[in-house]
Amino acid sequence: MGERYYIGADIGGTTVKLAFILDSGQIIKKWEIPTNTDEKGKAIPEDIASAIEEQLKALNIDKASVEGIGAGAPGFVDTATGYIHEAVNIGWKDFDFGRHLSERTGLRVWVDNDANLAALGENWLGAGQGCRELIAVTLGTGVGGGIISNGLVINGANGTAAELGHVTVIPDGGVLCNCGRTGCLETVASATGIVREAKKKAEEYPDSMLHRAIDAGELTSKTVFEAVEAGDEAAKQVLLKITDVLGMAISNMAIVTNPEKIVIGGGVSKAGSLLLEPLQAAFRKYALNRTVEASSFGIAELGNDAGVIGGAYLVKKNK
Repeated sequence: MGERYYIGADIGGTTVKLAFILDSGQIIKKWEIPTNTDEKGKAIPEDIASAIEEQLKALNIDKASVEGIGAGAPGFVDTATGYIHEAVNIGWKDFDFGRHLSERTGLRVWVDNDANLAALGENWLGAGQGCRELIAVTLGTGVGGGIISNGLVINGANGTAAELGHVTVIPDGGVLCNCGRTGCLETVASATGIVREAKKKAEEYPDSMLHRAIDAGELTSKTVFEAVEAGDEAAKQVLLKITDVLGMAISNMAIVTNPEKIVIGGGVSKAGSLLLEPLQAAFRKYALNRTVEASSFGIAELGNDAGVIGGAYLVKKNK
């Protein structure tokens, strides 16, 4: 019997990342296509199918040697059927994505939330390798979460388990979130939330380096961390607030699953120890001592490949 292939698909608001991956986890080919959100994203299954067919021909891979497709979508997913209840950034609402993709490709399809797939990827080949108890937090434009307990991804009764970005951290007077509520963790600890807090804090510190970035229209979470590194007091205050709120949210999540590893990924995680050190301190402040003893923090290792690797692993463990 020849090589067996798994296809990972990571569907984002702007691009769909795709990869052919071997049983060992080796990526044979990865590429991306634009996410076509016209007409509520209805052409996406067809686009993915065409892209896969094209690469099967180019790589001379027999479709019979492909075990299936594992796809991640940013929204509420029925993992039993691949039905997407809602994926706001893409435009899907009550969209039978799994069935459409399977019909168009002739392959078996498994679908999960994109943050869950990133957690699976890190659990298979990345920072959480081999952990049976893992919390993965993705800090990007929003905040995503994935939890592995007893070696399995937690999905919950209707697909909202581990939606860490939507833990309420500001009960009154919080900022409006994309989910329609206010005060979600995503409004504070995402790249967007960090920038918002930095603008507010800069008003209290007229000499802050942050003003330069604000005036140039170039304030990002990255420039906030650069200012922290340069010793800027306003930026330090921003970081302390963000990590305090995030550390508290993770500690509350940790009391449910008692993780051995907490993996932080997404664009904001590129700050590395600048982020991790105050985050760990906040976690220790809020978590049970025994929970802290069992846990260690790490930065995600797979970067943008976590989703497609997790997709491949979804096929591998379900086939």
